[in-house]
Amino acid sequence: MSSELEIRKQQVSFQSYVDSPEKKNKLYRRTLMVIILSQIFGGAGLAAGITVGALLAQDMLGTDNFTGVPTALFTLGSAGAAFLVGRLSQRSGRRLGLGLGFLVGGLGAIGVVTAAIFNSITLLLVSLLIYGAGTATNLQARYAGTDLANSKQRATAVSIAMVFTTFGAVAGPNLVNVTGDFALSIGIPRLAGPFLLAAAAYILAGMVLLALLRPDPLLVAKAIVIQEKNTPSHSTVKGTLDTGTGKRGIVTGATVMIITQIVMVAIMTMTPVHMRHHGHGLGEVGLVIGFHIGSMYLPSLITGVLVDKIGRRAMAIASGVTLLIAGIVAALAPADSMFVIIIALSLLGIGWNFGLISGTALIVDATTPTNRAKVQGSVDVLIALGGASGGVLSGMVVAYSSYAALSITGSILALLLIPIMLWQVKGKSDKYS
Repeated sequence: MSSELEIRKQQVSFQSYVDSPEKKNKLYRRTLMVIILSQIFGGAGLAAGITVGALLAQDMLGTDNFTGVPTALFTLGSAGAAFLVGRLSQRSGRRLGLGLGFLVGGLGAIGVVTAAIFNSITLLLVSLLIYGAGTATNLQARYAGTDLANSKQRATAVSIAMVFTTFGAVAGPNLVNVTGDFALSIGIPRLAGPFLLAAAAYILAGMVLLALLRPDPLLVAKAIVIQEKNTPSHSTVKGTLDTGTGKRGIVTGATVMIITQIVMVAIMTMTPVHMRHHGHGLGEVGLVIGFHIGSMYLPSLITGVLVDKIGRRAMAIASGVTLLIAGIVAALAPADSMFVIIIALSLLGIGWNFGLISGTALIVDATTPTNRAKVQGSVDVLIALGGASGGVLSGMVVAYSSYAALSITGSILALLLIPIMLWQVKGKSDKYS
């Protein structure tokens, strides 16, 4: 009864947005601006774990065999956080789900710094799990821009949210020396420096969302759906997604994103370790990862337009081909060639970008505001688990084989995207394909 009363109160509160398409579009644009601001901070927080997480573990554990564990842990932590953020967002809106997710990620980053100070492996592992909440939230924030977008704006809305992650994500790796020097100056181990930046960045991102994401876009979108269901002229429109077609779209979109995540995380995780083994300094590692992360997010505006214009299917196939080339280039790259390594990691980021945006658009197409956040959270759990497995296995593959073998394995896995998309076409689940 109380939930029914709450829904009615929300319906009255959001009625002006339901009645006025112009006001709804204005809120859509405002939502994108708030998401953009939060993603700038969120990107900086995300970059710390990617850049020095494996190196910090290598330093504290004294072995290469488990250098993939940090990436696996914060990715595993992001799986749990994705589930919780998705459920909380579905019930209470994006503002609360995303805002709290970033704040928890900031606490995890503080825990990593504390673990490095006291050289506590146990605290490091626990803190990396908690730090993963920021990674999950940063990824789920891309969905918030789609809540009020029409079908021809969805991929573009995702891309706008993602492209501004680039500013923080590229700056973060290139500040490893600065944050490392600052950490040393206050008695903290050098490799923990980037996590100081991550803590501040995630906490700021959470505060921005909690303060400014009002009214909540998902709650407004729900109110619009309820209004349409109660309008006779719209009564036959709803329900078309509650079919096998919608399920096929969800499965396809999830599979595309899971495969691209596994390939990207596996190769990315071991690149810093591979570089350090061949005499590259921390600044050079930061430069390569900066190019990689920039390539993950900066092409988003173009990618979003392409996904909306030429279709989800074509861009998912392009993702597989790009990741294939990235793996081959990484495998053949001379260990002392910064230029070739940068090309390989840049292609890896671009392939991931193509897969994430096309897969996200498929998920949004196949859901409605009444189940969207819940489904998105569940899908992101699978993406995170895929990334965690890629992170763990990458260290073992390199330890017992080579970085080149890891890269070739990733290339072969990326090729699976082509038959997957052919299966999706056979089901005709992508009306924008």
